[in-house]
Amino acid sequence: MDKFGKLTSVAAPLPLINIDTDMIIPARFLKTIKRTGLGADLFSTLRFNEDGSDRDDFVLNQPAYKNAEILVTGENFGCGSSREHAPWALMDFGIKCVIAPSFADIFYNNSFKNGMLLIKLPPEDMTKLMDDAERGANATVTVDLEAQEITGPDGGVIKFEINAFKKHCLLNGLDDIGLTLQKDDKIDDFEARQKAIQLW
Repeated sequence: MDKFGKLTSVAAPLPLINIDTDMIIPARFLKTIKRTGLGADLFSTLRFNEDGSDRDDFVLNQPAYKNAEILVTGENFGCGSSREHAPWALMDFGIKCVIAPSFADIFYNNSFKNGMLLIKLPPEDMTKLMDDAERGANATVTVDLEAQEITGPDGGVIKFEINAFKKHCLLNGLDDIGLTLQKDDKIDDFEARQKAIQLW
């Protein structure tokens, strides 16, 4: 898993509440266990018309936001079914950080385990950040995980809270496998002892 330290990007505004995992990646696209390729169908029902053409009114289709790596959105983001494909699709599209007032618990935990930073902010900070994000190409925001700060286009700073363990894992690029491999020497010692006493 890649390390997450500091991210500077245009922030795309998506001021909708209760965006569920089926809106993020519809069930008909869950035909793979690979983490790649899902970005093409991210927000499919919102991004595309019935004929497959882009909807000009959807934020991630607009030129100013096509390369956005930060998504600023409404409360209860990631609700619905507990598909891990949802964070996979966001990350495959290029989204590395989602900022919202609240997230569904399973989606929240899945995202961190896959290297994506989710930030919860109170309503007053969300209002300011959403206003900043609506500036288009001028909506450049910097997220500093180490300092736990978001710096807006005007230089204003918003502090955010994050679980210390999740922060440690992101800063060091540690998913569950990476955490396990940190104890590789102890695992080897255990296996050697077991082989010595269980000869069969």
